[in-house]
Amino acid sequence: MIEPAEEKKTGLYQRYRKLSIGVKILIFLVIGIIIGLIFREDALILEPIGELFIRLLMMAAIPLIFFNLLAGLTSLSSIKDLGRLGLRITLYYMFTTIAALIFGTIIMLIIKPGEGMQMTGIVPEQLGEVPEAAQVILELVPDNIFNALSNAAMAQVVLFTVFLGIATMLLSEEYRRPLQKGYDILARLFRELVNLILIFSPVGIGALAAATVGKYGTAIFGPLAYFIGGVWIADFLMVAVYLILLLTITGYSPLKFLNQTAPLYATAAATCSSLASLVVSLDVAEKRVKLPRSIYTFTLPFGSQMNKDGTSIMLISVLLFTSQAVGVEFSTGSLVSMVLIGLLLSTGSGGIPGGGLVVALIFVEAFNLPLEIAIIVGGIYRLIDMGGTVVNCMGDMVGTIIVSHFEKR
Repeated sequence: MIEPAEEKKTGLYQRYRKLSIGVKILIFLVIGIIIGLIFREDALILEPIGELFIRLLMMAAIPLIFFNLLAGLTSLSSIKDLGRLGLRITLYYMFTTIAALIFGTIIMLIIKPGEGMQMTGIVPEQLGEVPEAAQVILELVPDNIFNALSNAAMAQVVLFTVFLGIATMLLSEEYRRPLQKGYDILARLFRELVNLILIFSPVGIGALAAATVGKYGTAIFGPLAYFIGGVWIADFLMVAVYLILLLTITGYSPLKFLNQTAPLYATAAATCSSLASLVVSLDVAEKRVKLPRSIYTFTLPFGSQMNKDGTSIMLISVLLFTSQAVGVEFSTGSLVSMVLIGLLLSTGSGGIPGGGLVVALIFVEAFNLPLEIAIIVGGIYRLIDMGGTVVNCMGDMVGTIIVSHFEKR
């Protein structure tokens, strides 16, 4: 009687092992949601498991990005190719970020979620200021690359790596070849490390899902429902824009794209970190979408810092939510100013969980609005950040596919 049971158990386990990583993540995601709904706040006991998974991803992120980017850049045939690639992806990122800010503005002006809100919260003692354009450019350049690496300052790491890659390309053949081979070997090493970490991704994502649902399960039914719904509608509109661009420009099937990149969105929603999700983005680009390594190793790290469409939607939504709550109406000129400042600020959220909230408060303060109303968003920020991070990561991947299409032509 025992042997058939053991055989059945072994059979189920073997079938599970044969499932793709995306299906495994989906299974544990559903299990996590169910646990969160049943046990509510008691499910927070699983949060450390999810945090451990995020730490493992962050541990591998910087060296993976550094050596992958170097290997990709030095595989390009010339510096001219790099310049063309950089210009194309920058134009794409600027277009989609402005579109995201416009979508967020229109949706919030239509549904007016801030009207009737009478909620306050604790205001941080110190906030930064809206940076000038010159300051943003200066902040891209590290004064100490080791500090940039240890602090995960992605923009600075990417810029340093690009310069190092260009310097390698300028070397004579005698010295360039061994360096290219070394970069490639180290890139392969860290990709193997990521493969090891991703074995634990279903459990880690399931634990994060359980903790999130347990903590915020009923929040969407409260007075902030319109605000959360408005942000999510704008997120869905951006997803629609991505899929339309993908289909019309490259002919790539949206359903095929969503199927291939599904593990990325599960990770993005669970971790709420563009930087942690970047590890999965690189893996998906190589193994599932099969993009040219010389392109995705540049565009994805660059986009994780510079392209924040989901964050842009959140920024403009929080600002208009606050203005509506206190009865302030903005002119058309002010709305244009919001879009331009939002474009500047969206690059400063850092790609880490919760990084966009402080930037949003700076945005609110820049327009002389009370922070007491805006700070309440902090209570449900993870619900917003989940969708925003998914949009950020999808935008990077779509941009990479589009640029790859033009590069092939």
